[in-house]
Amino acid sequence: NNLTQAPHQPFASQGANPITLLVKSGGRFLYVLNQGSADTPTSDSGDAGVAVFSVGGDGSLTYLQSYQSQGFQPMWMQFDSTNGYLYVLDKYAPDYKTSGNGSITAFSIDPTTGRLTLVLNNQVIQPDGSNLPYWEVGQNPFQMKQAGSCLFTVNTADQSITPYSLGAGGQLVNVTTGNFHPGTTNISSINGNGSYVVLTDNGNNTILPLAVGPACTLNPSLGGIQTNQPGTSNPTQSFISSNGKFLYVLNQSTTSTTVNQPFSSISGFLIQTGQSLSILTGSPYSVDSGPVCMVGDPTNKYIYVSAHNSGQVTGKLYDANTGALSQLARGSTFTATGLATCLAISGAVD
Repeated sequence: NNLTQAPHQPFASQGANPITLLVKSGGRFLYVLNQGSADTPTSDSGDAGVAVFSVGGDGSLTYLQSYQSQGFQPMWMQFDSTNGYLYVLDKYAPDYKTSGNGSITAFSIDPTTGRLTLVLNNQVIQPDGSNLPYWEVGQNPFQMKQAGSCLFTVNTADQSITPYSLGAGGQLVNVTTGNFHPGTTNISSINGNGSYVVLTDNGNNTILPLAVGPACTLNPSLGGIQTNQPGTSNPTQSFISSNGKFLYVLNQSTTSTTVNQPFSSISGFLIQTGQSLSILTGSPYSVDSGPVCMVGDPTNKYIYVSAHNSGQVTGKLYDANTGALSQLARGSTFTATGLATCLAISGAVD
């Protein structure tokens, strides 16, 4: 499926350093997370936060409003399974000076306007009698993933996972299991579905599938830690097919910043019983240099990868029966504006 540029682009992100984006189900609203220009645990640069856009039928964007999270230096954001709530992960919690922790800010989403409203933490009362406006996670968090009724946050300081149960009204509920330590060297991504999550570890070039149990416990699957495909390195993201049969791992495979180095790839795996993995025929599949993000289209026919080094988007035809990826019929590489940090697909755009 070829990509064509929407009219009037590029669109300003309404902040500095946009790092990720999400499209609400239905395709009408886009949420862009701006990390901002300041890296500090005590002050806000004023150019960080979530910018909300409406999506036109031709793919054009109209800016609506921006919202600030409660902590500092936002790192990631995630919908719940209903797309009724948005969670923003901050590297530094408001009480970072005493706790050293990161935090999550929760927002409810108006289904008609797409606008956000802060959700207060009903479990923690402050000395002045008000509810705490955030939830604490571990130190130096960078990514999180909703899986079933759970939300998992990756903390890089001690290579741990903070689990929360997703409660009514957007509440994050503490679970009794505490932080989980998977034994990784350098977790580079977390992904998953309702029954399991997948970690990539670019320190060891390994993949770790974990089963999600009661109370958001995480348990190594029958396959255990699995080595990435030979000839690959620096796994940076993973993607699970909509039918749950295939796992794709995006490999930067080099730390070089040189454009068009021919070392970046996608490792493709069949997910077998117990989440053990077997390499797909034809894998690894080549992509452009410095890949940072990978998504599937709503029709489950195509996979797209954005590359930071070149600013290009690579498209692949996806076979839902075999999992194999192949080139698009009319060209597979599309030039974007600037250096890509992530990508998302709106089902509302023809």
